[in-house]
Amino acid sequence: MGNIDNKIANATKWSLITEIIAKLISPIVNMILARLLLPEAFGAVATITMIITFAEVFTDAGFQKYIVQHEFEGEDDFDKSVNVAFWSNFGVSTVFVFVIWIFKEYLANFVGSPELGTGIAVASFNIICVAFSSIQMAIYRRNFRFKTLFFIRMITSIIPLVVTVPLALICRNYWALLIGTLSMHFVQAVILTVKSKWKPRFYYSLKRLKEMISFTAFTMLETVSIWLTQYIDTFIVGKFLSDYFLGLYKTSITTVNAYMNIILSSVLPVLFAALSRYQNNEKEFKNTYFTFQKLVGIFLLPMGVGIYIYRDLVVSILLGSKWQEAGSFVGIWGLTSAITIVSSYFASEVYRSKGKPIISLVLQIFHLSILVPALLLSVNRGFETLYIVRSIVRLEGLISAPIVLSMVFKIRIRDSIKNLLPQIISTLVMGAVAVSIHNLLSGMAWQIATVIVCIIVYFSVLLVFPSMRKTIFEIKIVKDFANKIKK
Repeated sequence: MGNIDNKIANATKWSLITEIIAKLISPIVNMILARLLLPEAFGAVATITMIITFAEVFTDAGFQKYIVQHEFEGEDDFDKSVNVAFWSNFGVSTVFVFVIWIFKEYLANFVGSPELGTGIAVASFNIICVAFSSIQMAIYRRNFRFKTLFFIRMITSIIPLVVTVPLALICRNYWALLIGTLSMHFVQAVILTVKSKWKPRFYYSLKRLKEMISFTAFTMLETVSIWLTQYIDTFIVGKFLSDYFLGLYKTSITTVNAYMNIILSSVLPVLFAALSRYQNNEKEFKNTYFTFQKLVGIFLLPMGVGIYIYRDLVVSILLGSKWQEAGSFVGIWGLTSAITIVSSYFASEVYRSKGKPIISLVLQIFHLSILVPALLLSVNRGFETLYIVRSIVRLEGLISAPIVLSMVFKIRIRDSIKNLLPQIISTLVMGAVAVSIHNLLSGMAWQIATVIVCIIVYFSVLLVFPSMRKTIFEIKIVKDFANKIKK
């Protein structure tokens, strides 16, 4: 048991390091590319990515989760299952690539971008690369070899700098992004295969495949619902508007998410691990949930309000002058992201850690039932109406997730509000100061100076609360969790 605990603690550490560094590299690359390419290029890639990721849902078929979670009878049983998963992935992905090449023009017309047929076809090779590496990735995770995954992720994170950026300087179109992504997936597949102790051998069993699919069927259904939630708006914007507006739309979302994910992706692996360990201890379970909610709220709530108030400055620094039309959307998406994350985003980790992912599926379907009609009704009223409606609809989670947490898991809404009250008050004070001073003078230097003033004001107010002083000065969540699992 002690060996497993040490592996979990070590895996948590490397997962944290991986996510933080990878999330820091990505925004830097995007800042460069946004100044080299026009919004149309990002819109084209968003459309292509939507098609490719949909195919990847079916090529994986939940086999990764099966390999990580399933209890095998021995090494031979494990090896046979992994081979069946590998050849199934590879076979289905090859069929998908073949079909995409045949119907590339039809697919391009279907998504409203008839000129993207060749791009869709070339990008389809990503499906084979991902299928080739996904099983290897699952084996690494099952064996807690996150240190190896860290180095692989670092190598692939650098590829956009050495491949995509130079290509963007040369061709100045979406092919730079397309080839960069394909290079990244290819290199990842090669390195994972070379470094892995497991190598594929030809073995196949339809009986074993049937057993695996019965285990992963629900997982695949949930994955499809997640894909719909993430990409249905991409389809609607691309179908009814132009690549230009799709580029503005997706890049605005990606820019905000990239910076919020620096914090979010760093704590989610630890949160899920901790909640899973305490799933039968209600007191520790709730304490862990509230502790993480409090910590994330300290940073994301002021970040969301700051992005909204300083939206033009954010766009100028991160994207450049060609993207000023995206300013309002960046602002409202940043504000709603912060509110959604601290109030309802962690709920999905609660469902999973308690072994009830079906709740997540039902809530996603409910969200889609609101989102799709809202988008279809607003898309013909212009881009501004569309992104405002899209941002407001996501706040639906403010109602559904807290109600489910309260009714099913006894995590009361009142306790969540109380847990976030110091951050909310400090953020409101900071926001009032920002609104009062940021437009007194013009110029980027003044804007940046007022941002610094707002940061000082926020933490000064926050430190008035004793509970916040303890949390900020200690920041010991990861250390405490690591110490507990070692005992």
